[in-house]
Amino acid sequence: MINSLHIAKTGMQAQQTQLDVISHNLANVQTSGFKRGNAVFEDLIYQNLRQVGANSSEQTTLPTGLQLGLGVRTVATARSYAQGSLQQSGNELDVAINGNGFFQIELPDGTTAYTRDGTFKLSAQGEVVTASGYRVLPGIAVQDPATRSITISADGTVSAVVGNNPDPQALGTLELATFINPAGLEPRGQNLFSETPASGNPITGAPGGQGLGTVMQGYLEQSNVNVVAELVNMIQTQRAYEMNSKAIQTSDQMLQRLGQL
Repeated sequence: MINSLHIAKTGMQAQQTQLDVISHNLANVQTSGFKRGNAVFEDLIYQNLRQVGANSSEQTTLPTGLQLGLGVRTVATARSYAQGSLQQSGNELDVAINGNGFFQIELPDGTTAYTRDGTFKLSAQGEVVTASGYRVLPGIAVQDPATRSITISADGTVSAVVGNNPDPQALGTLELATFINPAGLEPRGQNLFSETPASGNPITGAPGGQGLGTVMQGYLEQSNVNVVAELVNMIQTQRAYEMNSKAIQTSDQMLQRLGQL
């Protein structure tokens, strides 16, 4: 009887975790380049009270056993890297990746982070940076104040028209990175991910090559969160939480009845 209390408690904890993940998804439904998460569960260890296949007599064995499960636990928050819709922004420094890959971002400590958010700006030094001010690698700078327009081609080539010169000047090339296991990347906030041993080493290259997607200037990748699906998951989570709480109430009532005997 006591086991049912603990089992239902683990179920409530699991559904609370699922609700936390769903809430985070919904909170970022308008976050550019956001990738939705999903809680992954597994059942806990079993009490093996009767071993399946054990001898029931000298010549027969048990066709089934007696194993009592002890609940559930959360083992991971899997992230879906399905591409979100591409929405036109009209900003010449907004860039979306159409296909696989991540933009490479240099952090203040010199390490490299990765993002699908192409909301780029110019710093006071004319460098292309993220909305948080981090430099976009490999490092592209627009240093001439007479620059009239910036063009980013599908293969990542960045060029600018300066002054009265009609011929564009090359400023550099955006490079993308991809991973064998992008699900192994560690989210660190600010739309950034970090490399881990689970993700493998980054494979870098120009957009459009080595399995990398192309880039689209003037577009942003929207969050891949489906609001309707998340609301359905929220209702299912609420119902599961209520059923586990009901199991605790039932166990408590049975214990009370036992105490009255």
